Amino acid sequence: MSSRISLLPDHVANQIAAGEVIQRPASVVKELLENAVDAKASTIQLIVKDAGKTLIQVIDNGLGMNRLDILLAFERHATSKINLAEDLFALNTKGFRGEALASIAAISNIETHTRTSVDEVSHCLKIEGSKIKNQSLSTQPQGTSIAVKSLFFNIPARRNFLKSDTVELRHIIDEFQRIALAHPEINFLFFNNGSELFDLSSSNLRKRIITIFGSKWDNQLIPIEEITSLTHLKGFVLKPEFSKKTRGQQFFFVNNRFIKSPFLNHAVNSAFEGLLRPGYHPGYFLYLSVDPKTIDINIHPTKTEIKFEEEQSIYAILRSAIKHSLGIFQVIPTLDFEQNKDLAIPYDFIEKTPLMPTIDIDSSFNPFKDKSSNYSKKNNHEREGLLSGFNLVNGREHIEQKTLIDVPQTTRVFQLFLKYIVCPLQTSILLIDQRRAHQRILYERFLGSITAKTSLSQQLLFPLEIKINPQQTEEFNQNKDILLALGFQMKLKDKVTLEVMGCPEHCPHSKIESVIETLLSGENSHLSGKHLSQADQIAKTLSKTLSIKSGEVLTSTEQQTLLDDFFGCKETSISPFNKSIFISLQKTEIEQKLN
Repeated sequence: MSSRISLLPDHVANQIAAGEVIQRPASVVKELLENAVDAKASTIQLIVKDAGKTLIQVIDNGLGMNRLDILLAFERHATSKINLAEDLFALNTKGFRGEALASIAAISNIETHTRTSVDEVSHCLKIEGSKIKNQSLSTQPQGTSIAVKSLFFNIPARRNFLKSDTVELRHIIDEFQRIALAHPEINFLFFNNGSELFDLSSSNLRKRIITIFGSKWDNQLIPIEEITSLTHLKGFVLKPEFSKKTRGQQFFFVNNRFIKSPFLNHAVNSAFEGLLRPGYHPGYFLYLSVDPKTIDINIHPTKTEIKFEEEQSIYAILRSAIKHSLGIFQVIPTLDFEQNKDLAIPYDFIEKTPLMPTIDIDSSFNPFKDKSSNYSKKNNHEREGLLSGFNLVNGREHIEQKTLIDVPQTTRVFQLFLKYIVCPLQTSILLIDQRRAHQRILYERFLGSITAKTSLSQQLLFPLEIKINPQQTEEFNQNKDILLALGFQMKLKDKVTLEVMGCPEHCPHSKIESVIETLLSGENSHLSGKHLSQADQIAKTLSKTLSIKSGEVLTSTEQQTLLDDFFGCKETSISPFNKSIFISLQKTEIEQKLN
């Protein structure tokens, strides 16, 4: 009897498993680095070429494997971490399923060298698409070296779905940083296309954070520590003034394993209540040590989600500990984050004694004089501004409809709620979002400059030196041609210093450092696949960073200039981020609401 159901061949089953475990080069990096950590290595090297598409190699000085172990390691469900189902609830290692190496071997070419402390020589194993091609002896030091070449060579569809090298490298850096932050006691090295990207010596947590993200972070970190019967909590949160609109600086670790937890993130946000501006997110590096029996980490193939047995208690401990540390370091809520800077007291006058105001009296003033009196003339500009649509006849007001041409230039537009520009037309009114309109103006200018390579650059009187981290150095090297086309004149002075000699004409000198840090942060690199090019993304980032913000006061001239520039854009309906820029209120709509 024939059957419609059959068992999948092993190589096909491995490829299907690889689809769950290995989604991109960064997935391979994660699995290999975790294996090196589990092997008790004190030094781990990561070598990457072409964002992992050509080569991903991890070299460690850990325990190594013997001749039999190296063969079993690439079989499905082969593991040294568990023997019984109950062992899943007493895990203190990274990997345990025994699927990673088998999945990687199914979709790449692998060359492995490994040696234990008792072996005189190392063992070499070469695998291509799950098939063993060669097994031999070699001369390598103790530890393991696994080189993964030609990832997804036998699954072209998956390879075609990979993003640009910039995006894939950003994901690899993310995984590297997570593991390096979880184990500051381990020396990590990261080489990309032959150049050193990170050299992280063994250190404490604070120094590890500063080494990865830059020396500026030293003053941003507030220490957190709380020991209870349920958990040992330690780590750092960033001061509220260093919060960002992205969530890239949020790291949770449970038993030294990076996790994502909206539930615990809510606890942190709750502790920062009243301290953050709307739309901003706190940064943190928080480490929870709990009894493995009280958590379940086997709920997702990537093992980044965890179930807590006492989650409500963990929530309360986390929130309380952060609030306590914020209090100790005198971090208090700001009463008004949207305070109008034009109303702030200048520094020169803060300690000065206020003077008694003088009063000018017009002794010739007579309110009962004729409308053509000096008083009426004195306030004529107010009548033209506020009552420009009215005429006074025989002491009575009557409304006279005016055409757009009749309206004086200075009264054609005005600012509403410090957010919108109101522009009256003959039969309608335009309500224009000043920030989105300015974003559109800047975006088209920057994109045009990159395309034509004709951007004007304003020279700095004195070069500006900006300290950067290895990740920002890599971002600069990848995008320096685009930055040059935009009008930035800068060069790497050394590995951690960027020297800026000039900037685009639309970039105020006071914003140069923050703009460059934003461009080199890599926070928006995951969006590159949605845009036409990296240049397009950088133009968007610049337009967002340098645009007029809601709440800024604009003079009449600035309002008119903004409108003139806006109506000269090629696209006026939506911002670079696909948000509506304006709405139109027709005369008939207004009249209907007044009926």
